[in-house]
Amino acid sequence: MIYLDNCAATKTCDEAAKAALEAMTLDFANPSSLHSFGLEIEKKIDRARENVARLVNANKEDIYFNSGGTEANNIALHGLIQKNKRKGKEIITSSIEHASILDQLKHYKNLDYKVIFLPVDEFGHVKIEELEKAINKNTILVSLMHVNNEIGTINDLEKICRIVKNKDKNILIHGDGVQAVGKIPVDLKRIDLDTYSFSSHKIYGPKGAGALYKKRGLILEPLVIGGGQEKNLRSGTENVPGILGFGEAARIYREKFDERYAHARDLKKYLIEKVSENIKDFKINSPDDSSPYILSLSFKNIRAEVLLHYLEGDEIYISTASACSSNGSHKSETLKAIGLDDNLAEGTIRICSSKDISFEDLDIFIVKLKKYIDEIRNIMAGD
Repeated sequence: MIYLDNCAATKTCDEAAKAALEAMTLDFANPSSLHSFGLEIEKKIDRARENVARLVNANKEDIYFNSGGTEANNIALHGLIQKNKRKGKEIITSSIEHASILDQLKHYKNLDYKVIFLPVDEFGHVKIEELEKAINKNTILVSLMHVNNEIGTINDLEKICRIVKNKDKNILIHGDGVQAVGKIPVDLKRIDLDTYSFSSHKIYGPKGAGALYKKRGLILEPLVIGGGQEKNLRSGTENVPGILGFGEAARIYREKFDERYAHARDLKKYLIEKVSENIKDFKINSPDDSSPYILSLSFKNIRAEVLLHYLEGDEIYISTASACSSNGSHKSETLKAIGLDDNLAEGTIRICSSKDISFEDLDIFIVKLKKYIDEIRNIMAGD
């Protein structure tokens, strides 16, 4: 099997899986219990929180566990909007955000909030000059992706936060870091964000666990009210297996970040070279300075979903877009926003590497990719 859909989910690493299994079979006490067994589990969660915090250079007290990036984004947006609603009713985002951001903001549009969708350039970067023009006295929130989940474009959140806060320090800022954490350097002590979301299963941790960074002193209205866990921001008995697995994955990722980053960068460069040597009529959508883990390619005169099914017959797995948009029938908003024509958009695939992918894997992939693209083009030419 050659698994190239690592933006959707990564294989849980052995250390994280072991921690999760031990939590289910040995460390099964409720961390809210008053007895020593429960207290011991609470201490293990605290160590996991420290490991997750260190991965993004934050204080552990500012990290709140939840079920993943979607919930973290929802907690952040709902809380920040409610926090700042007396200031105004205008929200700024981009046209290529994750569904958990865009769908939440549709809800607020129905509540008579004005949502401004910033345009992006041909590589998916938010247009800074448009952001500056959009900010006014009624702006209460700016929410932007750190790394785009389809083409890997990196937004300079440090610069963006500086511009926004210099215009109006009372505007709150959320960063969606789900495709950034572990994949590019993230330093939340340098980036002046109010909240930042990320997820376990993107960094070889178990599914069902994620984290929200919240700036110290910022009080947000929770989505879930109950037992007061996670300092009242996310009530409910903690997902101990997920959290402890997440903590282990974060610890190891931090230790091996440079090695894994270099491997992903070299794989991406190699893949681009091999595609260029073997296949004609294609376009690279990911900019040169994009995440090393994500490569978006568009091939003329093919249908990406057909290519995907051809490849899976050989146990090679890719995606046509993000996992959260490819299940539907609508076209990718990201590909539309960067101005990709319909023919290329229909032939767009996303390749996401990992620590487990080798150069030999890519050689096999290229052979099969060329074979099936040629077959599909011949069939479509016959139509």
